[in-house]
Amino acid sequence: MSTSALPSNRFERRRAETRRALVRAARQILAETGDTNASIQAIAERADVGFGSFYNHFESKTELFEAAVVDALEEFGQNFDERLAGIDDPAELVAAGFRLSARMAVSHPELMQVLRRRGLGHIHSDNGLARRALRDLQVGIASGRFTAVDPTVALSALGGTLLSLVELRFARPEVDGDEAAVNLAEMVLRMLGLPADDAHEVARRPLPDLD
Repeated sequence: MSTSALPSNRFERRRAETRRALVRAARQILAETGDTNASIQAIAERADVGFGSFYNHFESKTELFEAAVVDALEEFGQNFDERLAGIDDPAELVAAGFRLSARMAVSHPELMQVLRRRGLGHIHSDNGLARRALRDLQVGIASGRFTAVDPTVALSALGGTLLSLVELRFARPEVDGDEAAVNLAEMVLRMLGLPADDAHEVARRPLPDLD
């Protein structure tokens, strides 16, 4: 789950842990089936908390499942922050994002299933990977690395392609995920204005290892 500052007193720590348990349970349900019709009782049992605790944190299941998606997307973004720190080239960041996503389908399957099932509605979110991708696009456009286009429109293309890659990894596991990610990254970089030779080279630069 995404990280945040721990509350300072015992009551608030226990309250925060109960909320985290509910969010974890909702994430598991989204990853397993995508079905949000589970009863509050079933969610509470999976979280190992009392039924009444639910309403101390969420007004509805809709609010809980939305919090679970936001939590997963923020964890996704934090993974990128940790592994891509030190990379300044926005084109390399875009390419590495595709390739890491393909590998995370294996290393972080629950997280990526949530992205697969719910990511489309959060392509233009103010949190998670979306705000990081928008930042990198804006830097690339401002520096001349990318073609001068509306970064929000570019984000739509980038996000849609990334989600298609995630779907491919789960729907067609026999396909070489690394090769597919490299090829898609190269296509996206060319779409963003990089010359063909440059896009080919950037898409194949060494990646950091995943835990």
